[in-house]
Amino acid sequence: MDQALLLIHNELLRTNLTVYWNSERCYHCLFQVLVNVSQSRRAGEPSIAAVGVSAQHGSILQLKATEEEKEVCRLEYKFGEFGNYSLLVKHVQDGVDRIACDVVVNEDPVDSNLPVTVAFLIGLALVIAVCFLRFLLSLDDFNNWISKAINSRETDRLINSELGSPSRADALGGDSQLEAWGPAAAPQRLRCVDTFRGIALIIMVFVNYGGGKYWYFKHSSWNGLTVADLVFPWFVFIMGSSIFLSMTSTLQRGCSKFRLLGKIAWRSFLLISLGIVVVNPNYCLGPLSWDKLRIPGVLQRLGVTYFVVAVLELLFAKPVPGSGASERRCSSLRDILSSWPQWLFILLLESIWLGLTFFLPVPGCPTGYLGPGGIGDLGRYPNCTGGAAGYIDRLLLGEDHLYQHPSSAVLYHTEVAYDPEGILGTINSIVMAFLGVQAGRILLYYKDQTKAILLRFTAWSCFLGLISVALTKVSENEGSIPINKNLWSISYVTTLSSFAFFILLVLYPTVDVKGLWTGTPFFYPGMNSLLVYVGHEVFESYFPFQWKLGDDQSHREHLTQNIVATALWVLIAYILYKKKIFWKI
Repeated sequence: MDQALLLIHNELLRTNLTVYWNSERCYHCLFQVLVNVSQSRRAGEPSIAAVGVSAQHGSILQLKATEEEKEVCRLEYKFGEFGNYSLLVKHVQDGVDRIACDVVVNEDPVDSNLPVTVAFLIGLALVIAVCFLRFLLSLDDFNNWISKAINSRETDRLINSELGSPSRADALGGDSQLEAWGPAAAPQRLRCVDTFRGIALIIMVFVNYGGGKYWYFKHSSWNGLTVADLVFPWFVFIMGSSIFLSMTSTLQRGCSKFRLLGKIAWRSFLLISLGIVVVNPNYCLGPLSWDKLRIPGVLQRLGVTYFVVAVLELLFAKPVPGSGASERRCSSLRDILSSWPQWLFILLLESIWLGLTFFLPVPGCPTGYLGPGGIGDLGRYPNCTGGAAGYIDRLLLGEDHLYQHPSSAVLYHTEVAYDPEGILGTINSIVMAFLGVQAGRILLYYKDQTKAILLRFTAWSCFLGLISVALTKVSENEGSIPINKNLWSISYVTTLSSFAFFILLVLYPTVDVKGLWTGTPFFYPGMNSLLVYVGHEVFESYFPFQWKLGDDQSHREHLTQNIVATALWVLIAYILYKKKIFWKI
């Protein structure tokens, strides 16, 4: 899977060849030895070497004479999955004696993206079918026809009713008790927030289960963005929005700040404990051992971020201004001005991140280094992965307590441990969550003022997008601060926050104002996000979420399995929602 067969034909007499390989996605990387090809023994009888090459990205091949280390030729080529190719290296006489390197296709590759295309079209067809059905149900004539068909069976239903049947509340064991468990009891809940959370969560489940083994459903090796890099920041963003909305509602009900602080501390403790004890990748090595226990993690990052942002909002909590406040001076900025102490704290935190990232001396590494180490930067800094971020984690937590298989190892062949949920990156996740708080503040401060809300979402999306443009120079690697999920760089935060405000700009009027979409099916997992996240991690290797594939080297089979597993969690969330069962901490 994701490989092609390359046959290298060396027709050069008295010249042994060494073939080097590099991926076009590997920035400033050292070439890696691919294969050695011996010299041709006689004219017309080439020496042949067979080797597998990556079909995920474009390849750069460099051929050198082994003894002289002199470059014979260099070429770039995008190989296809399961394709069979020949690289012909020979002398060519066309007025000038030169060496030609030509790629010939012996067997055509397969279209590895076809299963994704088919799955997308099936999903699109289902959406169109549902929309068409809703349109039919909105027609009076169609509704009358359905009503007549139902009434014709009313006699049979009366027979069943004579036998007696328990009420829905009795069947559930009492609505009032179960409703107190979950978010359904929260007044005036915004569906767009839960829908956005559900979108991020379902994509997260899909990519965590493998995403069909496609590279764009995996995390970037270093700089850049893939689908997998989008979801965690969005989840953090929506968590920030929920913090503000939930805290405001709780304080309005008369809950004391001291009691609420206790709840925040307990919830944060439980999130961190769940991450360390339950959702820990070290279980694949056997029983947990402190010697090799990974300390950072997704739930740990969420727990720390939640605690800092929630306490910050609690300390400076103010009553939400009434509708009459819109006539006061500077009312257009009241959502920002009312939270100026929080903004000062966030700016101070970001200054700390910038200061540590660019000015902390790291032994053996250039100050301000943001690269992946390994074979990147021509192999000059092999043990400098993540610069200050990696150094701080290794210094404070110890290398054995970090993630041992970072995504940088895929292309850059890094050998040091690096944790994408490390200490320094937590600062920017706090910034991300606070931007989510700002979104929640806009929704509450300008309640029932749809135009004002949409204008502010647009302004924030554009403002953060312009910051990203300035920091990255609209480039994957050339900007002063590239977009990087492993580092949680500030450009990564501004870019994903810009996208998040844009998504809310679409969802809020569509779901909550006009009611054109209910948020189905994403709304249901969004209402039970903790259960779905922990559940999909714990039961990942169990049937029916995973089974033995007939062909383990097939994208189609992996994609089918991952889609089914993800759909099952949506179904589970839907059933729990209907039964009013929610897992809260």
